[in-house]
Amino acid sequence: MKLVKTFAAVVLFGLVATSCKKETTETTETTTDTITTVEPEVAVTTPNIVEVASGNENFSTLVAAVTAAGLGETLSGEGPFTVFAPTNDAFAKLPAGTVETLLKAENIEKLKSILTYHVVSGKFDAATVIDAIKTNNNKYTVTTVQGAKIDLSLKDDKVILTDATGATSTVVMPDVAASNGIIHAIDAVVMPTK
Repeated sequence: MKLVKTFAAVVLFGLVATSCKKETTETTETTTDTITTVEPEVAVTTPNIVEVASGNENFSTLVAAVTAAGLGETLSGEGPFTVFAPTNDAFAKLPAGTVETLLKAENIEKLKSILTYHVVSGKFDAATVIDAIKTNNNKYTVTTVQGAKIDLSLKDDKVILTDATGATSTVVMPDVAASNGIIHAIDAVVMPTK
């Protein structure tokens, strides 16, 4: 009888051990499955207009001007904005000393006026701008954030800006995306007044 009790105890112990082992294995498999199927979410954010310009060496003069004028926070705001952004080469076309003079504290209001003349409220990609120009007999006038107007037209399939002084600038790189709008690089600084 003792032998039967011992045998029964061994069988019972074996069953318990096997079932515990099985549960452990199942738990491990479930845990492993959970670990491999859960992936952390990675937030991908598009830089705003100021961040895009800051990350492009062709806009270093513009970024310096925006910073000096205190417009960085505004152009980093919600928007949307369309910015006709002069490249460094565009600023270099201005008469010698112009940029340095505009960056002085006593000329900040004039600098703000010039910079905001390059900004239009709303997001207008190249296709939208070209369509508006074609729909309006090759001349579409936009009102800038500064308050003055710029005429947009097409020449050889390129968008041309004509400023208040009659000077022109050409879009050389359209549709640079930003989280709060769009940038169109231009080859000359446009001016709101003479």
